[in-house]
Order: sequence, then C-alpha cells, then structure tokens
Amino acid sequence: MENRTFTRSAERVRAASSTVVGGVNSNFRMGVAPTPLVFERGEGAYLLDIDGNRLIDYYLGLGPMILGHSPRDVIDAAKQQLDVGLLYGGQSELEYRAAALIAEMVPCAERVRFAGSGTEAVQLALRLARAVTGRSAVIKFEGHYHGWVDSVLWSTSTPPEQLGPEDDPVKQPGSAGQDLPAGQNVETMSWNRAETLLERLRKGDIAAVIMEATMCNSGGIFARPGYLEAVREECTRHGTVLIFDEVITGFRVGPGGAQKRLGVTPDLAIFAKAIANGFTVAAVAGRGEVMDRLADGSIMHGGTYNAQPVAMAAAIATMDRLARPGAHDGMERQGTRLMQGIESAFTEAGIPVMVGGYPQIFTVNLGLTEKPCNYRGLAKVNKAGYRKFTAALLGHGVRALERGAWFLSTEHDDAIVDQTLSAVRAAVSEVATELRSPRS
Repeated sequence: MENRTFTRSAERVRAASSTVVGGVNSNFRMGVAPTPLVFERGEGAYLLDIDGNRLIDYYLGLGPMILGHSPRDVIDAAKQQLDVGLLYGGQSELEYRAAALIAEMVPCAERVRFAGSGTEAVQLALRLARAVTGRSAVIKFEGHYHGWVDSVLWSTSTPPEQLGPEDDPVKQPGSAGQDLPAGQNVETMSWNRAETLLERLRKGDIAAVIMEATMCNSGGIFARPGYLEAVREECTRHGTVLIFDEVITGFRVGPGGAQKRLGVTPDLAIFAKAIANGFTVAAVAGRGEVMDRLADGSIMHGGTYNAQPVAMAAAIATMDRLARPGAHDGMERQGTRLMQGIESAFTEAGIPVMVGGYPQIFTVNLGLTEKPCNYRGLAKVNKAGYRKFTAALLGHGVRALERGAWFLSTEHDDAIVDQTLSAVRAAVSEVATELRSPRS
C-alpha cells in the first residue's frame, strides 16, 4: 500500500462529534473505512483531503458531480447570479429556461415543477398520483430507495432473510423511530417479476407504481426484456400513474435519462443529483394532464428554496453542457473500460464478481456468480469483503463507494482510468487471500 494516512480526518471527525452528531451530517457518510474523510477542495476528478491526499473520486458527491468538481462554466454561471440576487420569493427567467431544457431532453416532461431534493420530489409525485386517481395505495419495490422519509423508507436495505416469501413479501421499515402508519398505503413487491405486478394492478385500486427504471441504488440491475413495457401498458389500462425515480439516472446515463435510453415513458419522473452538478435542485416532470392539477390550488406543494436563482443558473449551465451531442460519450467509453478492468482484476485473482449497470453509474457486486435480477439476488454479495477492498483502494489514491457503486464524470480521462485500474489491481492483490476466504 502507498504511504497514505487519514489520521487528521479521523481526529477532526472525532473532535467535531461534540457539536455535529457523529461528526457527519448524513448517515450515508458514516461507516466509511478507515474513517469518514474531511476535504479541503475538489479539482476535476480529484478530491484533496485535510491529510494532504489527492484522491481520484468515484463518489462524485454520491452522484451529482457529473462534470467533475470544478466545472468553470457552472461556477461562472453561479457567480454571475450571486451578484444579481439570491432569493426572490417569486419567479425568475432562470427557472423557466431550466424547465424548458428539461422539456427538450426528457420524453415525459410536458410540465416541470422544481423542488429542493429528490426526497421532496418523490413526495410531490406520490401526492399528485393520489390526487389525480382518487386512490391511496402505492406500490414500491424491495431495494429501491426513494428518500429517507417515513412514507417511502420501506424494504430498502432490509436483510433478505427478513423479507419473507417473494410472492408475499413482508414490508419492513428502514429506520428506528419511523412512523409506521405513514406507510400503511405502501405495498412492497419484488421487482422485475411482471406477472405478480400485473395481477396486482388488475384490481384497479393502485394510485401509483414507483420504481427505478434501472435499479442503480442497490445493485446495477437492468429490467428484464419487456418488463417495463408490460408495466407501462398495464398502468395505462388501469389508470395507475407510473413514476420513474431518475434521481440517479437522470441526465447521467444520457440527456433524456433512463426513460429515453430504454424507450419507456412514465407519467411522472423525479430528477435531482446530476441536474445541477452539486447545487440543490430537484424536479418532478411529467404529463401535462397530471402536472396541471397543481395549478388549481387543490394539491399543496411549497418550498422556500424551490427554483432558487443561483441553483437554477447552475442547472442551466449543467444541462446546456449535457445536452450537447457526444457529451456522454467519454463517460460511456471510460466507464466501459473500468467495468471490464475491475471485473478482470477480481476474476484473475479467483474472486467471483458481477459488475452491472451503465458505464456512467455501475455497481461491483463482490461474491456473486449469477447475475441478479432484483434485490433478493444480491443476498450473497460480500459486503464486508468489498469494504476491505475499498479501504485498500483508498490507500492507493482511489475513493469508491463502500456499497459498490461507481460514478463517472466527464473529467475521468484515459490517464485517470489507467491509474485507477492499476490501483484496483494492487488493492485486489492486497486483499485477495482474505476475500477468497468464506469468512471475509
């Protein structure tokens, strides 16, 4: 391992715990090996921490930093707006321009409403669906994450043995302190199983089906051929609103998101993360006849910071770049190289692995010998072993998410990918013996 230490980060997090709970402001930043890191700045595809380490970054802020950490055009757009105004409590031309860009790129986007986070946007989409259908029940899927609030945090990262039979799942809350009645109208199902879902929809009482069109949050799993098309058709037949959560895939896997890439158009879609390259912007986009119900005032949606002008300026600059022909080509090429190289490194070391997803956002599922089709197929992933791998990888100057996801940016070029694959091979070599052990 190279001579990198992270002691200053560990000390700073520990000291800050006296005022900031756990030294972090999101539970997703806890449990990082060897310690949660404290950063000074970001440059392109790199992060620089307070220990002086320059790390190739595949966290990318958990997805938003699709143009890297210092895109000049996005930063300049935000700076220019800072001199004009921060918050108006009214409208600006910026939000209209940003909405028009979404409408140009995204197939379902006849109308757009901005929000502050993906979690908020999910709640708006579900409220819309219930209002326009007059129904209460919503179907979500095991392993699909739609935010941390009580109404949707069900069966997201539940140990598979607690989920019950696949044909009759046991819905499990995701947090202590969760308001259980808030989820009483949420039904959970196992994803990628068309017949069971279609049979449920035929009862005609479901307000919405919400899913990731490609399961990126848990395992980099594509829908089976015909699955999305069948769900789309049945939702239309029975008046159910189909919602795609594109918080991860939106603008990342292509200008029109997963729905454009896969050729299936939902009624509503949720966007955040890559839409504004690190600024807090989220949106619900969808069919006019559904979205326009917001205009009659009967459906409550508010937010002091919705369409905040500085964030809107950043979103426009980000989407302008991503809308250009070929904008995603480099990520497609470099991500493919990474997926193949990582899989080869583990395979050559005699360690089973499955790498799945898009080149711009893929997942390394350590320990699998069969391609998973849903969350239950991830039961045998070697999570502890993968954490040991990412800790070793960090020692070689590469930061990758402990849950297995790898995010690419436009700044990850040939040289950076070469360096990454060299670090991957070194890290695999360091932990190979331990990973081959059944107790890793």
